[in-house]
Formats: sequence, C-alpha cells, structure tokens
Amino acid sequence: MTQPPADALLFEVPPPPTPTERLLALAGRYTHHNDTLDLLLAESTEPDPDSHVEAAQGLATETLAAIKAIYDERLYESAELSDAIARLKQLAYLSTASAGHGPQLARELTALAPEAVLDSATRVAGEIRRRRWSNATPPDESLSAAQHTALHEIARGHVVVTGSADRQYVHHRTARVLISTVRSLEAKDLVARKAKSASPAYIGGPPQDRVHLTPAGVTVLATVLALPPATTAGPSPRPAPRTQTATRGR
Repeated sequence: MTQPPADALLFEVPPPPTPTERLLALAGRYTHHNDTLDLLLAESTEPDPDSHVEAAQGLATETLAAIKAIYDERLYESAELSDAIARLKQLAYLSTASAGHGPQLARELTALAPEAVLDSATRVAGEIRRRRWSNATPPDESLSAAQHTALHEIARGHVVVTGSADRQYVHHRTARVLISTVRSLEAKDLVARKAKSASPAYIGGPPQDRVHLTPAGVTVLATVLALPPATTAGPSPRPAPRTQTATRGR
C-alpha cells in the first residue's frame, strides 16, 4: 500500500485549539458531567458513591491543562486575566474535592462550573483580542443577535429542549432562546441536541434534550466572545422637513 508523502500529512493535521476554544469545550464537558449526575440522582435514591469520581478527576486535570494553555500565550498581566485564572484554579480545586464526596454534594460543587468557565473564556478572549487585534480572526457577521445570545446561553449549559416532534419547548434561564433560533443554529451545524441527556423538567418526568455546541459552534463562538452581538442596520431615517419661520413684518 502506497503511503502519502510526508508533506501531505503535515497539511492534514488540524491546528491545536486556541485557549478560548479549549475553555468553551471544557464548559460543555462540565455541563455533560452535571447532567450525568442529575440523571443518576433522579434514577436512584442510593446511587453508587464512586460513579462520578473518575469523571470529576478528569475535569480537574482538563481545567489545569486549560490554565497552562493560557499561560503559554504569554499575555501581559492584567486584572481580567488574573480573575479568569483565579476562577479556573478554584474550579479545578472544587472538581478535585467533588471526587471525595457523594454524587449529591459533588453535583452542588460543580453546579456553576459551565458559567464560570464561560466567564473566564470571555475574559481571556477579550485580553487576547486587545493585545493582538491585528492578528485576530474576524467575527462571524452572519450571526444574528438572537443566535449570538443563544450560543452564549448554550455554552453556559442553560438550554434544553422538551416536548414531542409536533410541539417542542425550549427551557432557558437568563436570556430567552426560541426554538426557531435553536433550529437555525442546527442548520448551520453550530449546535446539536443530545436526546434524553438532561434532567427532567419535573419530578418523574422524562429526561430532556440537552443543546450543546458542536466543534464548529465552539470555533464560531470563540471568534465573537467579548464582542457585542451584530445589529442589523435598518433603513436610514429621512431628514426632518425644514421648517421656515415667517418673518414678522413691522
């Protein structure tokens, strides 16, 4: 069998993820971890106390690796960067600690992890963009404001879909996300749903579908983090008609 030239193989190797992309992927893994614990706790009153240990330790390791990737960027020290790294270190500690507790307390310790990681990713992206603006990837201007907001909410682990094929509902938290927006992002291959992977909407109900970023969605969101959503320019307003003041004769 003929092997391809070595030069050809070099061009097929994808570039390593940026620190921002790495953090967005990490936020998704924390969301998946929390969903797994939610389902475990919903299905059993006495879940295996060690069922989450390996995953929690793995998340702590990945969080520390993300911190190292930020340091490798050799960015100048700033309050924003220091806050981001401090929050990630706290999260690594909480993830490690959660491995030493049962599933219920472990779930509470990582409850805010996706939001914390996204916040750190936003700060890091802002610092990288501020320091290296000339080399920054231009943002995806094809995203609407609603899609921009939805990607952020999905990265936070705030969006699930429930219902039947005929009628579906989106459950969200801090910002409104419509099912039409989710579908438009699915059409762009920026998000996907994992069926029956999130906790039920009510006790005894069926699991919901978690909406998560795809690899393409991670890449796109990384380019627009720390930037305001795109605004659609409306028609230019017509100039106001000039009013003439009559000169009063004497």
